[in-house]
Amino acid sequence: MRATETKTHDIARLIISCPDQPGIVAAVSELIAEVGGNIISLDQYSTGVEDGRFFQRTVFHLPGLAAAKPAVEQAIQTKLAERFSMDYSLSEADQPKRVAIFASKTDHCLLDLLWRHRRGEIPMDIVMVISNHADLAEDVRPFGIPYFHVPVVNGDKAAAEARHLELLQGNVDMIVLARYMQIISEDFLDQVGAPVINIHHSFLPAFIGAGPYQKAADRGVKLIGATAHYVTKDLDEGPIIEQDVIRVSHSDDVAQLTRFGADVERAVLSRAVKWHCEDRVIRNGSTTIVF
Repeated sequence: MRATETKTHDIARLIISCPDQPGIVAAVSELIAEVGGNIISLDQYSTGVEDGRFFQRTVFHLPGLAAAKPAVEQAIQTKLAERFSMDYSLSEADQPKRVAIFASKTDHCLLDLLWRHRRGEIPMDIVMVISNHADLAEDVRPFGIPYFHVPVVNGDKAAAEARHLELLQGNVDMIVLARYMQIISEDFLDQVGAPVINIHHSFLPAFIGAGPYQKAADRGVKLIGATAHYVTKDLDEGPIIEQDVIRVSHSDDVAQLTRFGADVERAVLSRAVKWHCEDRVIRNGSTTIVF
């Protein structure tokens, strides 16, 4: 049993969003008490004093949670959701997200996630790695994770995505693009039924296309960074989960900038994946609330 699992038995996470109005926190707290739960932590946020939207993440302990969960969900639906026009989700903390990782030839983000998974730092089960190249198969093998090589043959991305869907559907709760160098189609996003998180350098839109670190060095940048975001049909415009930057100088060549970029990409992606797996990220249109 991994370290992340030993502290999560009978712990529930209730995520809600609804139009802001008086009495939401009190009603949620009262319901949890009624079902026998004890609140451990509670985070909340409203987008505005008037006509805002309200968001809350409540973590509570409930003995016998697995058996009680259907009744708790029914109580939430009838006593909270209908009353407050509320969207909600209720999850068990000891049920880790099932994750598929997509990668190409670059290994730093993939191997970082595999390492953190093995150490129990992120509450997830990596059920497969999918790549359009075979290069990283031997690197993944020691982790005991199935590796599927799905090449794009003669530019036929639709056929590759059809194979992806065969592997993924019903088997995953989220997908992570760990420097997967292929554009994800809108049709794939419509069919996959799971959120997709991507990582990229934060030069966009300044240095788009190939060789961004060479272009950045040519312009003498002083900061480089990375952005993790949800994938939508609009390329690299999905809701941002996490960002970070590090300072660089005129003495750093392209190789050093690339290494620094890999470091910040690893850190940003791992935080974004961890927060999503812990139900800390709530999407709100084109943005996110991260508790």
